[in-house]
Amino acid sequence: MIVPLLGVGALVGSGIVAGVLFAVALSVVPAMRAMPPDRYVYTHQLLGRNWDPTMPLLVLTTAGADTGLAVTAPAEARVLFVAAAGCLLGVSLVSHLCNVPINRRVRRQDPGAIPPDWVDPRPAWRRWHLLRTALAVIALVLNSVATTLV
Repeated sequence: MIVPLLGVGALVGSGIVAGVLFAVALSVVPAMRAMPPDRYVYTHQLLGRNWDPTMPLLVLTTAGADTGLAVTAPAEARVLFVAAAGCLLGVSLVSHLCNVPINRRVRRQDPGAIPPDWVDPRPAWRRWHLLRTALAVIALVLNSVATTLV
């Protein structure tokens, strides 16, 4: 009974994570790249308000479901669940070590007082975001294939 429940959790969780990150990459990132710095900072501050703790909790819970499946699922699916958990841990690491520090800097910036020597964080943030998006999509694919083997 636990394996099917964990499988549903892994699929739903990785699907939501991949979908949210993909939507941000497809729509939000290009829109924010087109904004002048003051508007970008203001918008970034608004958009980041509800990200924590929802997404970190979802990513880590889904990685936990994958880990549970790696222990309980049939042998042919185990390596896929391990790889999916690894990808989701990668999403978490990229988020916490790369995107979150940038987010904190942007949150501290006064949108009405952008200095002339301001270093635009958008290119770096985008690169890190695309990496975590790719990891999330790979996790979803791995979970999808693995659950067909259970």
